[in-house]
Amino acid sequence: MNLRILGCSGGVAQGLRTTSLLINDSILIDAGSGVGDLTLDEMSRIKHIFITHSHLDHISFLPLLLDSVFDHVFEPITVHAQPITIKALKDHIFNWTIWPDFSTLPHPDKAVLQFQEMQIQETRTIENINFHMIEMNHIVPTVGYLVEQGEKRFAFSADTSTNDNFWQKLNECESLDMLIVETAFPETEKDLAIIAKHYTPSLLAEDLKKLKLKPKIYLSHLKPGGESQIIDEVNQLCPNIACKILRNGDKFKL
Repeated sequence: MNLRILGCSGGVAQGLRTTSLLINDSILIDAGSGVGDLTLDEMSRIKHIFITHSHLDHISFLPLLLDSVFDHVFEPITVHAQPITIKALKDHIFNWTIWPDFSTLPHPDKAVLQFQEMQIQETRTIENINFHMIEMNHIVPTVGYLVEQGEKRFAFSADTSTNDNFWQKLNECESLDMLIVETAFPETEKDLAIIAKHYTPSLLAEDLKKLKLKPKIYLSHLKPGGESQIIDEVNQLCPNIACKILRNGDKFKL
């Protein structure tokens, strides 16, 4: 698998993009503002998008992507998500008020967008890559994904706070090459993080104790301006675990 980080920030500023991961040129996990850095040709190669949840920073460029490639694709782009997330997209985005309903355009029988509901714990195989949906703990229904091809695996937590589901599923694996896990707020904003259901370094440190495997760990969704404080606190609380900040533009081959 080739993995390219289009966006992984918890906000926007110069050089910062919100969440979107590109796998093998044709599959996205989430469609935040990082999608906007793709060329039109690269956008036209996207065939599948796995959405973690309905928050704007994870779906904001989905409608713009569809509009941009409308005349350049010959088969629908498939959005995979929980039923409740698909409902949110239909009700609040593709509703002809905020944006046209691309699941009916240019014709209901030949639309540029199609939705496929996916259930918690379901595994879906696209291009010989398995995407396993895992329930997370966020303020809206949210999932993470365990992504596998052969013996290579990485996991993406999406937005979450303290939970057991994610770590239990990862521990079922024989190995895990990489873990991308959110750490949105520093300890000084722990009260807000608990309300918004995000990790802080101390909350993450407690959950990392549940993980029996030893993958490379990258922190994502850090709030702009708090990156240095967050990574310093994580390293202090997890001195035996090497954690790095994920960056927009990072590329990995698994």
